[in-house]
Amino acid sequence: MKNKNFLKVAIRNNAVYIPEINDSTSQNLSKSTFELVENLKKLGFSFSEELLWSVNQCDVNFQKEIYTVFQEILGTKLNWTPLIKNWKIPTGETKSDHWITFFAQIFNDKKGRILACGHLIPENTFPLERYNGCPFCGTPFKFGGIESFGAGSKMKVLELLTDKDIENYFHSLLNSKTALDASQIDSLKNLISELDIPSIEIKMKETLMVVVDALIEKGKERDAGKLLKTPNDILRYLWYKKTGFLQLVEPKTIIKRISKNNRNFSVSLDKRVEVKVESKESLKLKYSRKESLMVAKWLNEIELNSEVICENMHPKRNMWIRFIRALRLAEYSKRRGFEQLAKILDDFYNKNYTVLQGRINHFRLKSDAENTFALLKKRHGLFARSLFSNILWFGEDLTLKHFEEIVDKIPMRLVLTLNMYAEIYFDNDAHRNIKTLGGTNKTIPANKWLKSFEDDHLNEIKIKIEEMTLSAIEKRFSAMKTENKTMFISPELYNIPLSIGDRSDNIQDLPSALMGTKFPLEGNEIRLFMQWGKDLPAQHLDMDLSCHIAYETSSEVCSYFNLTTKGCQHSGDIINIPNKIGTAEYVNLNIFELQNAGAKYVTFTCNAYSYGSISPNLVVGWMDSKFHMKISETSGVAYDPSCVIHQVRISNNLSKGLVFGVLDVEKREIIWLEMTFSGQNIQTLDTNGVEVLMKKLDSKMKIGNLLEIKAKSQNLKIVNNSQDAHEYYDYQWAINSANVTELFVD
Repeated sequence: MKNKNFLKVAIRNNAVYIPEINDSTSQNLSKSTFELVENLKKLGFSFSEELLWSVNQCDVNFQKEIYTVFQEILGTKLNWTPLIKNWKIPTGETKSDHWITFFAQIFNDKKGRILACGHLIPENTFPLERYNGCPFCGTPFKFGGIESFGAGSKMKVLELLTDKDIENYFHSLLNSKTALDASQIDSLKNLISELDIPSIEIKMKETLMVVVDALIEKGKERDAGKLLKTPNDILRYLWYKKTGFLQLVEPKTIIKRISKNNRNFSVSLDKRVEVKVESKESLKLKYSRKESLMVAKWLNEIELNSEVICENMHPKRNMWIRFIRALRLAEYSKRRGFEQLAKILDDFYNKNYTVLQGRINHFRLKSDAENTFALLKKRHGLFARSLFSNILWFGEDLTLKHFEEIVDKIPMRLVLTLNMYAEIYFDNDAHRNIKTLGGTNKTIPANKWLKSFEDDHLNEIKIKIEEMTLSAIEKRFSAMKTENKTMFISPELYNIPLSIGDRSDNIQDLPSALMGTKFPLEGNEIRLFMQWGKDLPAQHLDMDLSCHIAYETSSEVCSYFNLTTKGCQHSGDIINIPNKIGTAEYVNLNIFELQNAGAKYVTFTCNAYSYGSISPNLVVGWMDSKFHMKISETSGVAYDPSCVIHQVRISNNLSKGLVFGVLDVEKREIIWLEMTFSGQNIQTLDTNGVEVLMKKLDSKMKIGNLLEIKAKSQNLKIVNNSQDAHEYYDYQWAINSANVTELFVD
């Protein structure tokens, strides 16, 4: 299990884990090594020389395990058969075919063919010889695996990852100065189950929850308690154990989201009322005596005074009241040695505390700048997060004057955030894209107070913020001592935005990419794919793969209700999944046809048409190759793992719809992004929201730009030859965003 966990982590970092082996090296490659190399070549991967000779020293069983993990990630043993055979050629089915078939079921028309699902398909409707299942109900009858391997034109070169590398990666995740995305959290869980937790300061709360949970699993409740510095750390952990969410998502938000996901076009399939009752029941709190005593000790031993503790609990007061009752904390507070807990509960229930945010709001409403800023300087993070609104309230000169006094104490990730988003915030015409906790992406208009300012004035504010933040960043880099003289920056890093604020909620099992990463096209066709239903029993589970084509003044969609459109072809709508092996849908995009038609953007989406959210472990992504990507004429299977450029596995169980990429037709590149939206099909997608998110990602500082600032501040010469550089930054280094956060000097 250890090797498998490490292999999964390594593959996400474009590498293969090899355990410690003997120093003796063979001069010849073994037969099993040749077989592994050939098998992985068919999947689109090759080995670096160092990795090749390391693999050659491994035994046959470990080499087989390497190949098995790749097969599992790429789903090579699953069912990839779509509904239509050779689906690139339209079947000619029409809406009238569906209506005629519908009435045939009602009037029991004998003229036709009865399929295994029980539906009668009338004569002269669907061309049944073209289908692998029922064209009326979307039930597949024929199943098959991958038929074509090795058509990919771009091999992914895998590097060697040793035990030392694994340990360094583990430490980098724990030390990350930005919140980890879903892939990194999953990797952290895999590593933490196998490695000892070092005694280092963990800066991010989400990371802390995973570590605390691991310690408790190992029976180290007291050590876990020492890491929980505030009551809300404790609350966050308890809620994480209850719901799986690493952020504090309110119960009412979860219930509302689940209820909305179970809304259906068909009244008979609408499950909102039943699911709302079930979700409320599932969120009821129940704890054993042992768990209650553990939490009581944690609260009693927090090294803060009662007033500060109560102020920390106040924002989640309603949740805390529920937990206090469920954990029987009032009972434990009466025991000897729990005097601190008794004091906390007494002050909390009687509200014997002052909330700093309330005092700040009080002075702001009075336009008392002196007292407002005096209080904000006590909470550096709060000052940074409210900087833009305070500029509109008190003016930029006074606000920035006070902020500059504490800017050196602000975490660098916040300084960079202010630098990146000032351009969008101080724009009267710009909209902003936000992601609510547990909810979907929303587009909000510009702050209404911006209308009080002239455009020239707003531009001046942007310039002042940019100058202040860049000065603070350069100052931090200048303070770092280095003996290096040169730096190499890979050109790819100028296409990768900094991992701040926009993290993926779903897992990338192949080499991961940061939101906003751009993938240049290799060929003239793009093939979207979606596979779902793995390990699930046969049932009605309707997931839909679609795309939205935007033109200058109009738009079209390619989806289950419109299989053929200019430049796009869908493989057919599957509604019922087979037993355990899953099923698949595809959409083929022809770039030449889209360009000739004047298409600007194509947005890739998947939706849960069935009630509920997108199926867990559903895999969605795209393929690209300058070589011909085959489609089986006999089965319609069109998946070739060697052509896969990017894929994600759904892990967020509150999403109804997901945008997973946008094709810029003119630039011939795909922008990887992740935007959730609600609704059963693509017609509910807010395309303006996609544009706003793309602008937001485009405005973010790229890794290459930050490295240029570092080089300038430290008088490092940027060189084009990596071999001559003292500092070397390439795509392999940037894959691990935790590495990038080491640049965030605090």
